[in-house]
Amino acid sequence: MKKQWISILIVGMAFGTAWAIRGQFGHEQGAAWAAGIGALALVLVAQRKDWYTKMLLIAFSSAIGWGAGGMISYGKVVGYGRSDDFLNASYGLLMLFVIGGLFGLLGGGFVGLTLDSSKQKQVSWGSLVAEMAAGGLIGYYFLIEQLELLMTPPRSEAWAICFGAGLAMIWHMARYGHNSPLRVACFSAMGAGFGFAFGNFLQILGNVLAIDFNMWNVMEYSIGFFGGSSMAYGVFSSEWPEEALAPKLWENNIAFLIVFVFIPYLVLTNGPLLEPIFGSSDAIPKPDNISLWGSITAIVVVVAVAVTGWIKTIGSDSHFSRKDTRLLFVIYFATYIIISYCVTGAFKGIFLLNHHLYVVNYILVLILLGKHFPAFQENPRTDLEPKKWLQTAIVIISVIILLALIAINIHGEMGSANKRFLSI
Repeated sequence: MKKQWISILIVGMAFGTAWAIRGQFGHEQGAAWAAGIGALALVLVAQRKDWYTKMLLIAFSSAIGWGAGGMISYGKVVGYGRSDDFLNASYGLLMLFVIGGLFGLLGGGFVGLTLDSSKQKQVSWGSLVAEMAAGGLIGYYFLIEQLELLMTPPRSEAWAICFGAGLAMIWHMARYGHNSPLRVACFSAMGAGFGFAFGNFLQILGNVLAIDFNMWNVMEYSIGFFGGSSMAYGVFSSEWPEEALAPKLWENNIAFLIVFVFIPYLVLTNGPLLEPIFGSSDAIPKPDNISLWGSITAIVVVVAVAVTGWIKTIGSDSHFSRKDTRLLFVIYFATYIIISYCVTGAFKGIFLLNHHLYVVNYILVLILLGKHFPAFQENPRTDLEPKKWLQTAIVIISVIILLALIAINIHGEMGSANKRFLSI
């Protein structure tokens, strides 16, 4: 069991590092890139040959599921957690638990369904997507328009869309007997939810102690580490088909284009990286830290990785090995780190400590991946045990409330603090 925890740690470190990098880019595309990295790490640790074959679909489903949560606005919620009164502080941390839980629920669920798809029990993706779309719309209009349960006014309340879609996904899994994916979704939801709330507490603690470090990055690492580790534990403790359904060639090609081409394209074009080349816009002012060479380097690296990956994909004829998976993981992960250096001013001599820690984590992950640790438990499970999930949720919520109580007693009024409710 001790060596199995090392496998879980590897996935958590890869996911946490990538999610911390995501802090430079944000939104759905940033989360999607990080999730793709975490999924490839999961496949490498699992060491199942049939999962290597469908590794592009696993990365794609992870990117879509975790990336969907990127539509949720949480900047003001983080500010609630920084409040100096218990009502607002506990509200902020608890709502981060909800937001992080929605990230993990959708991300873990999509990964689990992809792993569960076999010749004997194929996932009805068309029905699932339709149900989730309907659930998202119903959830939003019922919770926001009718009940007016606003989490973070006046900002977007897209959390309700994810909430409705997540409930529809759970209902679909329960109806079609996808118990293992449902376990993974619940584990990753609990882990990511706790990680987000705990990360906000760590951010507050770091600010109080005046630690000279990007504490927002610590919060991002926390949700990625705990979410990725929990998803990995859910996967490695669950039962899966002995032979996964091999993807068709066109499925792999589309998954590759979205994960390795479209998502990096969105990251480049929806941020400041290209402004030194194409000029600034009203939405994105001209950055001071990014040089022309930084922009060019980012473009060259992204294109080179896409071309290399495409050549490997075509050359493997969709029959991937561990070596192929490792190559794509290494270059995809490294590219995210490189462009994070570019966007923060490396070509102008600006080097931040947190970026060097990305490299340290990256090297440690690669070293650990070079060894072979057992990942799966000897007696995998498919049972759901709702009572235990309820007990787990109660324990986590209790811990979060305790963290809020500690937080308000170690600081006074803080910068960037928000108040959702008037103090009593």
